[in-house]
Order: sequence, then structure tokens, then C-alpha cells
Amino acid sequence: MTLTAPATPPGPPAPRDAAPAARPATASPVRRAWRKASPYAYIAPFFTLFAAFGVFPLLYTAYVSLYRVELQTPGTMEWRGLGNYTALLGDAYFWTALRNTFTIGVLSTVPQLVMAIGLAHLLNYRMRGRTFLRTAVLLPYATSVAAATLVFTQLFGRDFGLVNYALDLVGIGPVDWQTDTVASQIAVSTIVVWRWTGYNALIYLAGMQSIPDELYEAAAMDGASRWRQFFHVTLPGLRPTIVFTVIVSTIGATQLFGEPLLLEGKLSGGISHQYQTLGLYMYEQGWGFFHLGRAAAIAWVMFLLIVVLVGANALLARRRSRKEAGR
Repeated sequence: MTLTAPATPPGPPAPRDAAPAARPATASPVRRAWRKASPYAYIAPFFTLFAAFGVFPLLYTAYVSLYRVELQTPGTMEWRGLGNYTALLGDAYFWTALRNTFTIGVLSTVPQLVMAIGLAHLLNYRMRGRTFLRTAVLLPYATSVAAATLVFTQLFGRDFGLVNYALDLVGIGPVDWQTDTVASQIAVSTIVVWRWTGYNALIYLAGMQSIPDELYEAAAMDGASRWRQFFHVTLPGLRPTIVFTVIVSTIGATQLFGEPLLLEGKLSGGISHQYQTLGLYMYEQGWGFFHLGRAAAIAWVMFLLIVVLVGANALLARRRSRKEAGR
């Protein structure tokens, strides 16, 4: 017996006036070209402004640093080669400004970041009014540099300053915060710490909130106290954020200008240049002594110094990460 499949019944005949299926329209060459070029067109304004106000001034400053250029006659340029750079190496005030920049940078960056981590750790707890406190810690950053420095100048006054009055209550004589080398650098660093601690605290707070809660729960189940959780969970989780704030603070300390200028209102940074930074020294050479070529050389020295410091920080952070990954 042979089994055969039933024949499929024929479908209804297609109408004669039915139109054939439409083919997808191909994009025109102009539209295809626009699709390829549109991403670059969207970002072109940024790169145009960056080239005009970032790259060009940087390269032109390097060009000017090779010439003798005076502010009175900017169109007259005399070739010096590396003469402006060698003149800096032989200038004692340049080394003083470099040393002051390093000292003030350390005095302002280390306490600032340590206090910011502690403040962020407190703000990370659930407590009443934490939204107001998180906003309040940002107020010093929003304050004008001139206003903050003028207030601190009054606080650090030698005769009628509030700081000397408080020191006198504990038996310490008046300190000349504008003439003494160490005291004046501490005064400048205090202004920087006051302005930037809250800003860095909010950055650390954002980093803390990105750490998974499961890590804290596991540490608590293992019997770790709050301090151990902070040192073994919070700090390792904040390592990328700490590296970022260290780099940004290093750049800011190298470019420090407003606070030391307004503390006494002198480009020299005190009577004996005791708190003159590289930013003040550059401004003094360019707009105080009218040596634009030497000021451009100082600007490039500052740029190279920032590159070296940032590279060293990144190298140390990468080496630390490799050591921990190899454990």
C-alpha cells in the first residue's frame, strides 16, 4: 500500500492590478557622506575653540620663550634660543619661587585631602540635615578668591588679628604672619585648605557611594569595626578617586596665584620673597619687569613641572595597583 500526501490546495489567484513589493530606497551619496561626517561636525566647535584658546597659546608661548620680547615693544623680537631658560636657572628668585611652590603645595594639599576624606566619611552616614551639610561644605569653593583672602588677611593680622588673639590666650606671643617665612606659607596654605576641602569632600562622597554595600556587610559579618571597614573597604575603593584629587590638587598648587598675591598685595610675595610662587614670579617678570620672553619661559617650566608631577603620581598609582593585583 502506497501513501501519498494530499495535494496542497491552490491559493486564491493574485489580483492582476497588485503592485510589486517596494524595494528599500538607497540613500543618496550626499546623505551617506553626511552620516559619516555628522559626528565630527558635532564635536568640531569644541575642538575649534580648544585649538584657538588652548593649543595655539601653548605653542605660541613656546615660540615667544625663545626670544627676547619686552612688553613696551611686543613687535620687536630678538632671538635668544634657550637663553631665557638658562637665565632662570641662574636666578636665585626662581629657585626661591620653586621651593615656595613645593612647600605651600605640600602644606595645602596633604591636610586638605585628609580632612576631605574624613568629612566625606561623616557625610556618608545617614543623619538629619545631611543634604544641607553637603551643600554647606561647598560654600567656601563658591566664595570669591579675593573675598576669602581679604577675610583671612584680617584674621592673620599681626596686631589685631583673631588668630594671634587666640594664640595669646594660650600663652603664645604674636606671630607676624606676613613677614615670617614659615608663618606666611602656613597662612597662604590655610586659605587654600579652607576653599578646597569641601569641594574634594563631595568628590570623595561620590566615590564612597559607588562602593557596593555588600562589602561593608561582609566586613561587618566578619567582625570588622567601623575603623577597619574604613581602612580596608573605603580607602581601597576610593583609590582611583584619591589619585584623581591628588593630580588635580598638584596642578592647582603649581598654578597658585590669587591667594599669595592678595595676602599682602605684592608681586614679590613678601619682603624677602618668602611666599612667592611660580605663578607670582611669572606675573612679576612679565607685567612687573616687562620681560615677556622670560615670562613665557617660566610658563613652559611650570607646564613641564606639572607633566612630571602628574606622570609621577600616575606611575606610583599604577605600580601600587600592580603590586596589589599580584598578591
